[in-house]
This record gives sequence, structure tokens and C-alpha cells, in this order.
Amino acid sequence: MNEKTIEIKHKMKKVLDKDRYQHTLGVAYTASCLAMRYELDPERLFLAGLLHDCAKNIPNGEKYALCKKYKIVLNEIEKKAPSLVHAKLGAYLTEHTYGVKDPEIINAVRNHTTGRPGMSLFEKIIFTADYIELHRDQAPNLPEIRHMAFTDLDDAVRKILSDTLDFLGSKDRPVDPMTKQTYDYYMAHKH
Repeated sequence: MNEKTIEIKHKMKKVLDKDRYQHTLGVAYTASCLAMRYELDPERLFLAGLLHDCAKNIPNGEKYALCKKYKIVLNEIEKKAPSLVHAKLGAYLTEHTYGVKDPEIINAVRNHTTGRPGMSLFEKIIFTADYIELHRDQAPNLPEIRHMAFTDLDDAVRKILSDTLDFLGSKDRPVDPMTKQTYDYYMAHKH
């Protein structure tokens, strides 16, 4: 692990609460394993996993103030659902606070919550690792999705999106339009 990655790991331990930090390490290690499986650089995916929730523990009011300050454009759902804001804000902080200029890492942080149509393999790995890492235990179908992640990543992405939309619908929670667009895209692009 290079010095930059070690330094960011220490920073995440300071800015995240204990549970979020454990989850973050879980995502970083899961992403690096998936990188090995799909022949990408495990170190870069480990770093993206470390950074994916870097804005998560910022108090909600401050999240919105920072978005305003940095001119980060939020959609109507994001304006009402602070839990969705951390991805866009995290992408900005990844580049400007943590000094990571790698565009794939920045994109993976930006899109890890909702996904987006036509994600790169790199983005799909972070999106999936966030859902399946070891500390996650609430989601239905986890054993099946964990298996899919290592056998057919697109199937895993489809199942995560489908289960997420089912969950949000059952709880009457707001759905970011990007989640639905991503779901529609991947359902239309089955091989």
C-alpha cells in the first residue's frame, strides 16, 4: 500500500465514526478483491473504497452549506434527502481536500449511491462493494448478490438496483431519479 493510501486511511479514521470507518475498510477490501477478479488495479480500488463515504459524517447542515460554497448542483430529491448529498460532496472533497486527481476514483465516489447509466467497470465495483461488504447484514438476497459480484458483475448491479428500489418503495422513502434511470438502463442492457 503506497504512502498516499496509508495517509488517507488515517484521515478517514479521524473524519468517520467507528461504524462508518469499519464499513469503509470493508468496502476498500471488497473492492480490491473484486479488482483482482476483474483485472483492475487493486490499489486504486482500495483507495476509492476508502474515500467513497468521506463526506458521510459531516453534519447535514454543513453538507448543504459546503455544496453551496463549492457550487455543487443538487437535484430536488437531494435537497430534501441529506443521505444522498454525501456522494457528490465526497467526489469534490476527494479531489480538492484529499488531493486525489484520478478521474475514475472521483467518478466512483460520485456515483456510488445511485449508480448511473453506463458505469465503468471501476464504478460498478465500488457501487457493488458498498452493498456487499462484510458489515452489511440488513439487505435481502445478500448471499446471492455476493456470489453474483464475483461471477457476473452486471447481474449484481441489476439486483442491487432492483432490491434498492423495492426497499425504498416499501418504506415510502424518496427515490433519486438517477437510481431509477440506472435501473432502467441496466434492465434494457441485459446480455
